Amino acid sequence: MKQMSYYEQRDLQNRVKMSKYTERLPDYCMDFFIGIENNTSSLTRYNYAMDLYVFFNYLSKYVFHKDEEAITLEDINSLKSRHIEQYLSYLSYYEIDGKPCKNDEKGKARKLASLRSFFKYLFNHDMIDANIASKIDTPKLHNKEIIRLEDYEVKRLMNTIENPSELTKHQQAYNKNTFERDNAIVTLFLGTGIRISELVGLNVESFDFEQNAFLVTRKGGNQTTLYFSKEVALALKTWLEKRATLELTKDEHAMFISLQNKRISVRAVENLVKKYAQIASPLKKISPHKLRSTFGTNLYKETKDIYIVADVLGHKDVNTTKKHYAAISEDMRKSVADKIKINE
Repeated sequence: MKQMSYYEQRDLQNRVKMSKYTERLPDYCMDFFIGIENNTSSLTRYNYAMDLYVFFNYLSKYVFHKDEEAITLEDINSLKSRHIEQYLSYLSYYEIDGKPCKNDEKGKARKLASLRSFFKYLFNHDMIDANIASKIDTPKLHNKEIIRLEDYEVKRLMNTIENPSELTKHQQAYNKNTFERDNAIVTLFLGTGIRISELVGLNVESFDFEQNAFLVTRKGGNQTTLYFSKEVALALKTWLEKRATLELTKDEHAMFISLQNKRISVRAVENLVKKYAQIASPLKKISPHKLRSTFGTNLYKETKDIYIVADVLGHKDVNTTKKHYAAISEDMRKSVADKIKINE
């Protein structure tokens, strides 16, 4: 029997987690998930399932006063726009299954997007008379500061991995076993800007060192060839030499391995980046995504081409990439501050 790939395993896990929510929803919700299956990823549908469960839980408690599964299409058809607006207000702070939850404007916007997709499906399939969710304005999103590492912080981060004297003794013990791997991971993030999920999914055979290229599976399942520098190649080759000494099973193809000799997890990568970054830049909460932002801003500095940056980062919408441009614009404003002479 052929072993499932990382992405097939992840897809299966998402489907299993999704079923925990869909089994508590009315049957017509399953029609919705089947209807969007060919145009969405399993992760998107899992997020939709969570969001819809929160919505139906709200309707159960405060609108229809009956179990979620018992809410009929006639009930949904009776809803007005004000019910959606009241629901968005409720999302600021609520309890579900005994757990307190809260959402900022970004969380509310995502849950509204899920509702819009759901109501659009029901309306287009003549299951309800009106798409009331389409009438609700998206909560205003405030742009957050783009957090990235400055050049000196990048050097300090890499030095912390290589010379971990500032780590705790416990962390230093781990570092002796993981230095080559951790150095390769952080170098790959900073040198290519890939997403954490893309990094975790890499296999040894994904890499071609003759061309310094690798095949990455993007969001949505599309595969793209990216290229890396000699510096990144050296870090990867050093790790592969260490990897070759590990006692791995014959069917373990993962590029990056955990201390349990299995494919490293997303959580483990997040933790190792956080561990080193807390020393390199203690005032910034640096995550793998922030390393991606660091790459994006540095690439724009070198190319001055927002479309190249968007393509390399795998952004479908260049407006997403313009966040990096905004950060660079601030650097440019600082650099020209002394250019204008008032009294020479």
